[in-house]
Amino acid sequence: MKKYLKIVVAALIALVFIGTFVFLYQKSKPQPVTYDEFTPKVADINKTTVITGSIEPRDEVEVKPQISGIITDIYKEAGETVQEGEVIAKVKVIPDMSQLSSAEARVRLADINLKQAEVNHGREKQLYDKQLVSAEEYDNVRQALDQAREEKNAAIDALEVVRDGVSRSNASASSTLIRSTISGLILDIPVKVGNSVILSNTFNDGTTIATVADMSDLIFKGNIDETEVGQLVTGMDMKITIGALQNLKFDASLEYISPKATDNNGANQFEIKAAVTVPAGNNIRSGYSANAEIVLASAKNVLTVPESAIEFSGNDTYVYIVKGSGEEKTYERRKVTTGLSDGVNIEIKSGLTKKDKVRGPQKVKE
Repeated sequence: MKKYLKIVVAALIALVFIGTFVFLYQKSKPQPVTYDEFTPKVADINKTTVITGSIEPRDEVEVKPQISGIITDIYKEAGETVQEGEVIAKVKVIPDMSQLSSAEARVRLADINLKQAEVNHGREKQLYDKQLVSAEEYDNVRQALDQAREEKNAAIDALEVVRDGVSRSNASASSTLIRSTISGLILDIPVKVGNSVILSNTFNDGTTIATVADMSDLIFKGNIDETEVGQLVTGMDMKITIGALQNLKFDASLEYISPKATDNNGANQFEIKAAVTVPAGNNIRSGYSANAEIVLASAKNVLTVPESAIEFSGNDTYVYIVKGSGEEKTYERRKVTTGLSDGVNIEIKSGLTKKDKVRGPQKVKE
């Protein structure tokens, strides 16, 4: 029994050695070199570039107050639509003390002048009734009375404007009511009830009460590298893709190319703008990130091969034409003239026909 086991073990060891030897021998044998092969095809070649940017409304305005004061009421919220002239908020005036004192003094002076004009008019009227003065003198006194009355009304209006921000005579055009200057969608209301606000003047931009934009007129804004900007012209068609909307695509038309470059991390880039055509029913929000695909150059119905089959040598380009088949297969090096490339396929202008077969890159076995 033991002798039988020894024979079996010896046979197994011999098989292992023989199998290892055969495996190593097969591995050491040179493997034939094989290549991918391609047949030229007629196709369209488009050289495109993708520009990263965002979707923005063409008209976006900041509504600011006409007077300084404190917000007492806010009638709208971000996301609501508003019409031009519609009230967004109300401001309570905090009057300037020097202006308030001047306005009160003007009212007091106008009141004194009015009382004196009334006395003068009364005296002059008695004399006129007795035909002791001419009609011209009486008209002058009466005119002075009317002017005094108007001056007092104007002084009272000025005082009310300084003190309250609105007067009884112009209540419909009150500067305490903050109205939208355009029709559109309210994008943001950065203030709250109780916030102090200031009007825009020479020294500051003023407090923004609301940001309103016309969301029916959108544009794409992005930057393109200086190496590609020379191939752009206004009016070129673009495809806009918004990733946040399940890769929704829109048509756009290039309408602006900046004449001046900006430095973006050491690379010169030019700003572009394109008018976006949004189909009805799509809710586009301001600030969406988007990509714009634009065709820089195209060639229609041209003979093409994969660019990996091209050999570049200086300014010349070559391909290897497959000759024969099987073990007698050979490759003939032939000069060709190339054209437009899209990074995958390249146009062949001359040197090849649709009947030729072209050698590609070497196959790599795993």
